[in-house]
Amino acid sequence: MDKFNFNNKRFALIQNSENGQVSTETIFNYKQEDHLVTADYFGGSIKYGKIIAELKEGQLNMLYQCLTVDNELKAGRAVAQITLMENSKIKLSLDWEWLTNGNEKGKSEYMEID
Repeated sequence: MDKFNFNNKRFALIQNSENGQVSTETIFNYKQEDHLVTADYFGGSIKYGKIIAELKEGQLNMLYQCLTVDNELKAGRAVAQITLMENSKIKLSLDWEWLTNGNEKGKSEYMEID
């Protein structure tokens, strides 16, 4: 079993590529059951979003989709490297790619919040 627990954890953006959709106003609410990790997210330009991921060997292999406040439906995939910080908070470093919008790619980082 992995040493990371995402159940009932909340995350916020630290930094994002310019072509990313989420902002520091976007909050991610995670749940976990064994290796299945899911999250709902909203805020900023995101009306509602959903992540489904597999936790495996210190990574999250993710698929995500969202509806923006402009009613644009978007979807993508990402691989998140997981780091446990000294303060016991989880940091996620994502390499992501839109499956819509011409398959643009980017990087983003998220930190667990209280």
